[in-house]
Amino acid sequence: MPAVVLIGAQWGDEGKGKATDVLGSRVDYVVKFNGGNNAGHTVVVGDETYALHLLPSGILSPGCIPVIGNGVVVDLRVLFEEIDGLESRGVDTSSLLVSSAAHVIAPYARTLDNVTERFLGSRKIGTTGRGIGPAYADKINRIGIRVGDLYDDQLLQDKIEGALEQKNHLLVKVYNRRAISVDEVAEELTSYRDRLAPHVTDTALVLNQALDAGKTVLFEGGQATMLDVDHGTYPFVTSSNATAGGACTGAGVGPTRISRVVGIVKAYTTRVGEGPMPTELFDASGEHLATVGHEFGTTTGRPRRCGWYDAVIARYSARVNGLTDFVLTKLDVLTGLEKIPVCVAYEVNGVRHEDLPLDQAAFAAATPVYQEFPGWSEDISGARSFEDLPEAAQNYVRALEEISGCRMSAIGVGPGREEIIVRHDLLGEPA
Repeated sequence: MPAVVLIGAQWGDEGKGKATDVLGSRVDYVVKFNGGNNAGHTVVVGDETYALHLLPSGILSPGCIPVIGNGVVVDLRVLFEEIDGLESRGVDTSSLLVSSAAHVIAPYARTLDNVTERFLGSRKIGTTGRGIGPAYADKINRIGIRVGDLYDDQLLQDKIEGALEQKNHLLVKVYNRRAISVDEVAEELTSYRDRLAPHVTDTALVLNQALDAGKTVLFEGGQATMLDVDHGTYPFVTSSNATAGGACTGAGVGPTRISRVVGIVKAYTTRVGEGPMPTELFDASGEHLATVGHEFGTTTGRPRRCGWYDAVIARYSARVNGLTDFVLTKLDVLTGLEKIPVCVAYEVNGVRHEDLPLDQAAFAAATPVYQEFPGWSEDISGARSFEDLPEAAQNYVRALEEISGCRMSAIGVGPGREEIIVRHDLLGEPA
């Protein structure tokens, strides 16, 4: 049975939640392997809309076990706010598993995230202020607090003291903020441990045993390829590995277990926060994409920057992730446009680039080279097969497939769970 990695192939907000949810009814486990509550998924089920931030999208699929892997940083307050919100709407969350090796976001991480971003001024990264970066920094600096540490009072006390010894100097002497006490941090973190305890386990062991038993496991990436800390538009990136390789390190499952890698790509391009975006639009076309596509961040509510489809980014994502399939979302948003430009290459200082420029300065200076395709005016939300699409829409999808370096196996034609065209089974044999 397959182990499938599902990742964002642009800058996030591509519709991973919908794709995960569509597959969720056919898989046994859905695993969040990176990030935290700094990104969100919007999932529409019938007349109900759910905004998920920390929980895996599989939480909405009966019979599917949702897992928060060791590569995630967990804000316990947000976790239980989200659980309470779902439970109040009749969603059963009792099957959730949380890795004992996942790191928790301490309150001082949130404080430092916000004051540091303000201190950077015009050089700000555009973080969500949720403490994600500082929590990952503590992890790498080996002063982080893991879920399992909550159940050893002395170990937890020692870890908090060690972290605050440096951080309080920084808060008081550099940022002119008050010092944070060990007791207040310990009190917040331990207030959740009894409720968390039934969910805590060795998730890497559980997942490997599930694969050994022939179960199907879906690994759901947070953020997206171009926000990966190693392979994204650094430094305007997240603090974790959002590419396919992050599924292995963030869930404790070896690469030989992975059978499919699916990239979610929007029929145009959006980005939230700072950093270069070659196809960004500042005209009526950009307003059309933002308005019709409801382009506001699920977690932050920030308006997303909108632009035309960027095939250079898509090809790059196909390469660094080893994609076997694309899922193309929000094709319906393009309905009504007479012409649809697609970025097929960049020009940097008079030189054409078919691939991503090597350095940050060159990428920031990149000018898109466009190829135009005819649009369509027909409503496509009712299409359930590729042949149901207008000819112009079919041609657009085929063109994207050819220039993006990977087949388009599914196409989203509306926000609803059922509004999708499946051309190739994502759980079947890869091409």
